Amino acid sequence: MKIGDKLPEMEFEIFHENEIKKVNLGDYKGKWLVMLFYPADFTFVCPTELEEAAEHYELFKKSDAEIISVSTDTAFVHKAWHDVSPAIKKVDYPMLADPAGKLCRLFGTYIEDEGLSLRATFIFDPDGILKSLEIHDNSIGRSAREILRKFQAAKFVRENPDSVCPASWEPGREVLKPKFDLIGNI
Repeated sequence: MKIGDKLPEMEFEIFHENEIKKVNLGDYKGKWLVMLFYPADFTFVCPTELEEAAEHYELFKKSDAEIISVSTDTAFVHKAWHDVSPAIKKVDYPMLADPAGKLCRLFGTYIEDEGLSLRATFIFDPDGILKSLEIHDNSIGRSAREILRKFQAAKFVRENPDSVCPASWEPGREVLKPKFDLIGNI
């Protein structure tokens, strides 16, 4: 996946609202979608990230965004983890199961030798267009606050196409309004 690519229409099992059910990624078109890929359930860094995302979930939902976490575990393993982990019990967003690694391979996060995903974040707009992506080493945890900030910036720019967001922009701060002459110079 690269910036500008479309969210695929693929069906997966998820664990959500204490149920295992099927979902098509295309069902999320019409709202913002933040996908949090992580290596595996029952690990060390992953619950810290998923718990922090759960703590920010209401802020995402208020801005018409859904969060989905993704790993190569099955939906049954997601449920088992949710049942026993105090951190994961806080997760109210869908937990997608990709045991065959189809989605992870498509998104470029799959580690072939391990059968796991790299830690990655993808933000799609309501048209299903990829607006932001970040992939990094599994030993480095992400900040839900920073993911929220990036989402808010992407949403602001979509709603204000004459503006761009400078470094560390947050809602309420000044934005930039580029002016171009006829030959494209600023």
